[in-house]
Amino acid sequence: MNVNPRICVSIGRETIDDALATADAIASRADVLEIRLDYLALPAVSPFLNTLTTPLLFTNRPAWEGGEFDGSEEERMGALLEAVAENSDYVDLELLAPDDSHQKMRTALRESRTKLILSWHNFQDTPGREELVGRMAMMQDKGADIGKIITTAHSHQDVMRVLQLQETAEELGFPLIAFCMGRPGVVSRVATCDLGGYMTYCAVSDREATAPGQLSVQALREIFSLMGSRENDH
Repeated sequence: MNVNPRICVSIGRETIDDALATADAIASRADVLEIRLDYLALPAVSPFLNTLTTPLLFTNRPAWEGGEFDGSEEERMGALLEAVAENSDYVDLELLAPDDSHQKMRTALRESRTKLILSWHNFQDTPGREELVGRMAMMQDKGADIGKIITTAHSHQDVMRVLQLQETAEELGFPLIAFCMGRPGVVSRVATCDLGGYMTYCAVSDREATAPGQLSVQALREIFSLMGSRENDH
């Protein structure tokens, strides 16, 4: 069992001041803070990098993949490329983003220590294993340091299919974030780290989930604490 799961707390606020205050308040409970630029009225990365010491992940999720950003692709990429230029710890780019966006990101990463997460979200269902493995292979081919595959579970079979991707990821030596949204998928958000997953995501509070089925950081920490306590009893 991985006794030190990597927890990423997702922060989606409208103003930089509010997002900074929230990040500061929650930082001690997070291993990584995801700054959702698409939630900000005026996206910027410097205020976070200059103020926070917790590792930061910048995401600017477009509306076509469940996010809040609905402007031009050039504008969307500008904020992410700025994060790379300033050596943020991580940036998230969608696997299905335009080829030009991927090329710009690869070029920018050559002179940066930033790690690239290539992500793919399915808000309807969980495809078959062949498609899931194919998505992971595409992430590797496109230069991801870390892959992220998130689907919507309607049954425990869906959950098992996604969690089993960690076996293939381990064989490939490819760090992978993989779990399911939706009520049946909640268990996967907890289990993924103990099965080799790179990281799991949670919300600041129960009221602030940025994805269906997302637990609060308090709930997730309590669950991991209980699991660790029970393991130590045996």
